[in-house]
Formats: sequence, structure tokens, C-alpha cells
Amino acid sequence: MSTTKTPRRLMLGLFCVGLVALLMSCGGGGGGSGPAANLGLGAGTAIGGDSPSGTGTGSGGDATGTGTGTGTGTGTGDTASSNPDGSGVGSGGTGVTADAAGIGAADGLGSIILNGLRYNTDTAAITVEDATELQIGMSARVAGKVDPDFTRGVATQVVSGAELRGAVSRIDVGAGSFVVMGISVTIDSATVWADASGLASVADGRLIQVWGLPGAPGTLRATRVQITPTLIAPLVTGAIQNLDATNQTFTLGQLTVSYGGASFAGINASSLANGVIVRARGTTAPAGSAFTATGVEGWYAIPVSNGIAVQLAGVITDFASGGTFKVLGTPVDATDAQITGGPAKSLGNGVKVEVDGFMSGGVLVAKKLRIRNVPGTGGPASFTLIGAIGGYQSAAHFRVQGQPVDASGPGTVFENGTAANLANGQRVTIVGDRVVDGVLIAQRVTFTP
Repeated sequence: MSTTKTPRRLMLGLFCVGLVALLMSCGGGGGGSGPAANLGLGAGTAIGGDSPSGTGTGSGGDATGTGTGTGTGTGTGDTASSNPDGSGVGSGGTGVTADAAGIGAADGLGSIILNGLRYNTDTAAITVEDATELQIGMSARVAGKVDPDFTRGVATQVVSGAELRGAVSRIDVGAGSFVVMGISVTIDSATVWADASGLASVADGRLIQVWGLPGAPGTLRATRVQITPTLIAPLVTGAIQNLDATNQTFTLGQLTVSYGGASFAGINASSLANGVIVRARGTTAPAGSAFTATGVEGWYAIPVSNGIAVQLAGVITDFASGGTFKVLGTPVDATDAQITGGPAKSLGNGVKVEVDGFMSGGVLVAKKLRIRNVPGTGGPASFTLIGAIGGYQSAAHFRVQGQPVDASGPGTVFENGTAANLANGQRVTIVGDRVVDGVLIAQRVTFTP
């Protein structure tokens, strides 16, 4: 199933022979000159769950910058670039200027927060497969723009789909692991449980759906688990191994996939190669370890063009040093990165990280790296909702951005108000560290204007 959100506001640039100035005001920032159909994004762009105001002072959402006036810019406009990897939009204006792609799990809504960076989605096309809407914990790819310090972004495209759907087996509650469709799955403190209280609630042999981040071949770190999916068609995701182009088979974990009769999307048969991450979909469950794919899809494309800003969340593999390892199969150099969430010496295979940086020669040169989970040690989990309260029944039962919230716990901290101020329409920022039975358990509630 897919849903698409069409852009709500388009600003047409004017292109003439010679040099033309593009005048605009978006949150009070200057625009830029550029080809026709460019969307000007200047300094002071409002980033928020609400639509940023198109004129005036730039208020709206949590506007950054309040200067008035139209001003002229020096960059090109923001429009879809011609990068072959679909990495986003052309450079433009000031502020949110770097072509960018982010791949990870949604750790917040309003608009979308991916790997800790909030992207405005007011003009984004949003496509969601395997669910009716984007929810916390779902894996996703965001294309658009970010500022050079990776503190805010503007999305042009958001794409999300599940990684696994099939019968669960070999559940090990103590180890926090299980197997689905031949893929070994592990959980951590940031795994979102859509309709269960945890792995102990999952029954062996049950059909489940999992969103997650591929690690070493045949492994996946679960970011969201649903034990009562509405879809039943089998789905498996992983890095190709043992490709046999003659017999048209490859393996994903313990599963041998036959793709001779499959349709292709986002990739073609000639592009299949060992190490490439793909989704394989079918209509019938595997027979033993054999699975017939009716469709093979390229997973979220990771840009390779020099200078593209890239955010990746995943599990470290092929670790040799802080300057040589991989995340989601992409080489990373974190030699000069700002490292938070733990000491640099804790980096190694199996460590879950978020990496922000720029591509250079096929390597993601990290500017920031956040350690999110170290095997045997754990790590921080945090989810954020920004928006207006809806469906209010009590402090233990309301919604923000469609996500159920429980703010009734004795440890919940309220800022700029109290629990008595909770009401429909009240704008809040909710932060919590776990989602149980689909409910975000709030640690902090901040009331906002």
C-alpha cells in the first residue's frame, strides 16, 4: 500500500537569457537565481510541523530567523537535481543549501525527524509501502537539503517500506534475537513495538512485519516490529550473496532466492551484485530455504557523488579503525568526526551509529558520529513528536501527529505548563525513550506557542 503527499506550495522561478535575480521571501530569507521551476529556499526558512509562512517575518513551525524583506540571493534555486543517484535538490540560497540524502529510522514526527535531524516536509512527496502512514521506528530515506552543520533540513522526497514480513522462528528473548525469512534479527532499546510489549509477547511461528537496518550479510537490526500486519505477502531484505546469474538465484541470509520470473524496481537484473542490498517480494512463503521472488526492488539508494551530504544510521561492519569501516555497506572515515554518545574506543563491529558527513571518492567523510548502541552495553533511545494534541481523553491517552502518547507517568517532566494544560489543539513537543504497544511513553512534555 502506498500514500503520496503532493507539494502544498510551489514557487516558480524566472529564467531569462543572462543573469536574473530571483526575489522571494520564505521565512524572511533571501532567494537565489536559478532555472525555471526552482523552489527558492533562503536563510530564515521555517522548519516545523505547521506550514512555514511564505511572506513576512518567517514565523511558522519553529521558524529559524525572523528578518523581514525579500532580499536577493546568490545561489541557485532548490529544485530536483540531475544527480543520477537521486540524491536530492540543487544548491540554493543560504542556510539549507547542501544536497542531501538521509537513510535510517524515523525517530520523530512533525515534520519528520530522521537520525536526530528534523526535515520540513511541507513540499515533500511522501511514499509509504507496507503501511498506511509513516510512523515512529519505520525505516526511511529522505532526499532534500540540509544546512552544513546537519541541524535542519528541507525534504523533497520521503520513501519508506518494511524490510521483513514472514513467520518468526528461533526466538531468544534473553539474547534479544529472532529469525524471519532466513534473516537473523536483533533488537535494542530503540526498537519500537507497534502492538506488543516486547519480544516476550511474540509467539514462534507467528506472521510478523519488521522495519530495520541491514548489518552484516544475513542480519538486521529491528527498528519497529508489528506482530499483526495487515499484509501477508512475504518480504525479505538483505545484502546479496552467492549471486548466480546463470541460474538467476542469490542468497539473502539463509534463504535462496530465485528471481528468474521477478519484476524489477529501482534496480535491474544486470545491476545485481554481491553486497547490494535489495528487497525481494513474493506471493507464497518459502519452501524450506527456497523462495521464489515475484519482485526485486533496490533498497534505499545511497548517493556516491562528491559533495553530497549523507546521513546514515546503521550497524558498523568491516571495522578496521575509526577511519575505515562501513555502515549500510558504505565506506566511512570518522577520523576527524565529532563523536558523541560514547568514547571513540567503543567503535567496532555491531555498534549502532548515526553518521553525518559528505561523500568524497565513494567514502562518507564523517563530520558527526553518534554512538547509539554498543553490544552488551546498550545505548540511548529517544523519540520526538512535535505538533498539536488531538484525541485527548486523559494524560495517559492522547495523540500527537497521530501517535498515541502516555504522559501520566510519575517521572514525566512538564515545561511551560502542567498536566492540567493538556488539551486538544495545544501545541507540544513530546520526548520519550520507548514505544510499547504502540504508545510513546513521554519523559518530557514542553508546551509551545
